[in-house]
Amino acid sequence: MRIAVIPGDGIGKDVTAEAVKVLKAVTQVTGRSIDLEPLPWSADYFLETGITLPPNGYTMLRNEFDAILLGALGDPRVPDNRHARDILLGARFELDLYVNYRPVRLLDDRLCPLKNRGRKDVNFVVFRENTEGVYVSVGGRFKAGTEDEVAVQEEINTFKGVNRIVRHAFEYAAAHGHKKVCMADKSNAMQQGHALWQRVFKTVAAEYPAIQATHMYIDALAMFLVKDPGQFEVVVTNNLFGDIVTDIGGALQGGLGMAASGNIHPGKTSLFEPVHGSAPPLAGKNVANPIGAILSAALMLDTLGATDEAARIEAAVEAAVHQDQTTADVGGTLGTSQVGDGIAARVRA
Repeated sequence: MRIAVIPGDGIGKDVTAEAVKVLKAVTQVTGRSIDLEPLPWSADYFLETGITLPPNGYTMLRNEFDAILLGALGDPRVPDNRHARDILLGARFELDLYVNYRPVRLLDDRLCPLKNRGRKDVNFVVFRENTEGVYVSVGGRFKAGTEDEVAVQEEINTFKGVNRIVRHAFEYAAAHGHKKVCMADKSNAMQQGHALWQRVFKTVAAEYPAIQATHMYIDALAMFLVKDPGQFEVVVTNNLFGDIVTDIGGALQGGLGMAASGNIHPGKTSLFEPVHGSAPPLAGKNVANPIGAILSAALMLDTLGATDEAARIEAAVEAAVHQDQTTADVGGTLGTSQVGDGIAARVRA
């Protein structure tokens, strides 16, 4: 398999190096061929060349690679973050990566911030619609910078987009033995667009009578994720709400440094990244948590069918967490590269 590697900005470079280290370790053990092709697209590249990504960039990613491993994007030297918009959001839209898949799994009870909650309570997945909603940049500004400024940001929901993400959530639940799917919207206030979510969810749920289909308003879901996360198995929601609740999920795992994600079009080139941002002040200081990036690499392998390799990486990460061989944000004393070294060694062992 051929993987495009885009380390990106800030700590993205630090954590991606450790994910690559672990991927190389797993190939040494299993013999699976993984060609890792680094791409320079980043704030540095944009500032040097004026190019966010080349004109054929999306086509190259689609046609020449099986998957993309991304670090993180964002740099204050590019105030509008146009490179991040073109690389990440551009890839989501141009490659039609309509499934944002975020597993939320607590690896050690001590990392949970909730009182009297542990691993049995934090183990669910969130599917976020990834190509519509308010992130499509439909709208505009009128009389910008004046007291009469008007700003409009439209939310887009289509039957195609809503149907395929809801259907994916139910298909995933059925394939993985889950019994519950919860859909979250704000149909009590956003009655036009979210009526579509209600209709589609009820229609698709009827095709899966063995799965308990429930609905919550997004504010109630956020509350219950904190109060009783153990009631959830599969959650499906729109782009904006999914972005928010998966950060809550990251906190339940011990912080965003532990959280992995995939931007997926089933059967086609997809993109995998840790949930955290680029944190430029921490770049190059050997303090960033690489576990989210490493688990994103495992998620990538699992999606590509390399399930044994993915399981080996996940087991190595879990062992490192249990033994406190982690960075300071999750209670350890190691640096970024030392965590990567330790997980790579466990993979080889």
